[in-house]
Amino acid sequence: MTSASPQGNSGSPDKNRATAAALLPLVGGAANITSVAHCMTRLRLGIKDRSLVQDDALKALPAVMGVVEDDTYQIVLGPGTVARVTPVFEELVEEERAATPDPQATDPTPTAGAAAPTAPYATTDSSSSSGSSDGAGAPGDPTPLTPLTADELAAQGAAIKARRKAANATPFKLFLRRIANIFVPLIPALIGCGIIAGINGLLTNLGWLPALVPALTAIASGFMALIAVFVGFNTAKEFGGTPILGGAVAAIIVFPGVANITAFGQKLSPGQGGVLGALGAAVLAVYIEKWCRKWVPESLDVLVTPTLTVLLTGLVTIFGLMYAAGEVSTAIGTAANWLLAHGGALAGFVLGGLFLPLVMLGLHQALIPIHTTLIEQQSYTVLLPILAMAGAGQVGAAVAVYLRLPRNGSIRTTIKSALPAGFLGVGEPLIYGVSLPLGRPFITACVGGAFGGAFVGLFNQLGTAVGSTAIGPSGWALFPLLKGNHDLGTTAVIYAVGLLAGYLVGFLATYFFGFSKQMLTDLNTDTEAPAPATAPAKPTPATAPAPAKKTANV
Repeated sequence: MTSASPQGNSGSPDKNRATAAALLPLVGGAANITSVAHCMTRLRLGIKDRSLVQDDALKALPAVMGVVEDDTYQIVLGPGTVARVTPVFEELVEEERAATPDPQATDPTPTAGAAAPTAPYATTDSSSSSGSSDGAGAPGDPTPLTPLTADELAAQGAAIKARRKAANATPFKLFLRRIANIFVPLIPALIGCGIIAGINGLLTNLGWLPALVPALTAIASGFMALIAVFVGFNTAKEFGGTPILGGAVAAIIVFPGVANITAFGQKLSPGQGGVLGALGAAVLAVYIEKWCRKWVPESLDVLVTPTLTVLLTGLVTIFGLMYAAGEVSTAIGTAANWLLAHGGALAGFVLGGLFLPLVMLGLHQALIPIHTTLIEQQSYTVLLPILAMAGAGQVGAAVAVYLRLPRNGSIRTTIKSALPAGFLGVGEPLIYGVSLPLGRPFITACVGGAFGGAFVGLFNQLGTAVGSTAIGPSGWALFPLLKGNHDLGTTAVIYAVGLLAGYLVGFLATYFFGFSKQMLTDLNTDTEAPAPATAPAKPTPATAPAPAKKTANV
């Protein structure tokens, strides 16, 4: 096997299949998978029995940048790679299920005399609070092993899953996860159309290929013109309704004919309320649909339920939601522009410095509708380039850690493998492998992000807006999506210098303040970096405490 780059092995179908084949047994096989999906960088799996997942073995795979446990089990593979590995992984899951039918699905009762499957084992802890012991061996002897029954194993897995989810199961965080599940699937289209819009703008400014410009305009703008429909579809799906009905009521918002309707004393305009109106309309449609399913006789359901759902939701949307959501959307755009125009440097400092902690708490998901609303209104979001500075501070901090720990081969190897991904805006490897487990470097990385954000925010305050036509990428990967109220060259230079400021301040803050004397003594010791065979295994810092498991896309 050839060595894998930090971005994974997206170049060959054989490598993608090899990666998927390596992942499947380590997550407990097809029988342990309840759902498969992916976002920009992560393979997201629904896991039936958490105890069957082999975390350490997964982290050691060359293509795996890290693992995250949230409402799903998330394996970080990196952009591009995850989109190629996921469909192959799904194929392997289906193949394994077809080849190995679930015996409990056909005969849940084992036949007498049949060989029982090998059961996992649990240790009997003689030092438990009960003080009980089976009398075998003295203290210090190997602890006796007791096989678990299938029911006990299932209960154990459910308990583990429940404990891990409980800390993050607050209503607010669950709501934010739902918001993310609605908008994250739209990111690839936002990126693709955003880059095409940037190319089109460049051709327009240079006066090149004028005959192609109208076609590129249609290609780049078509998705944004109908984004409300996709939001409505995903919202209904996420909240347990019929997706196409969610799309149908959201389509009312972008229908040109609403311009002939007067509500609250003024004419409506197509698109008024945007994605926020579509989200609200689809949620309302779900509740009306569920009410209809409960009360409408089954013989009439196919006719009455969709009709009432679309009719009632449509009337509320036209004569209420569009106006209200339009006012909220306008307020969001006005507030963001006012904030950066009047306090850009300070606002950039705060946003850039707090973004990594927001990510660790999962609260950054609340910004997704705001980004999308700004892109709808002015074709770019001014917040994303500022928030992207958090990744720059992380990169600078990692370089400083590399230089401060010259004898820690494990951490240095992790940094060398993760830095290319960090420059491209994929922050998970550096978070999990470097800054978060070390503690102080995570804080100094935030300081670097704050100064980078302050620089970009300052220019917004001086009248030069720096924005992005899509959400998702950051770091160097954001350059093709940059857009502002000045020419592309000026916008790119400001963003580039902001990145350099984040790199530099993150480096200096970490180099001089990222370690206590005791930390340097404990960490700066000779450690043996993993010896590469044909492909280097991705190391984890053996001398650092285990990283936290809760975070999201950076």
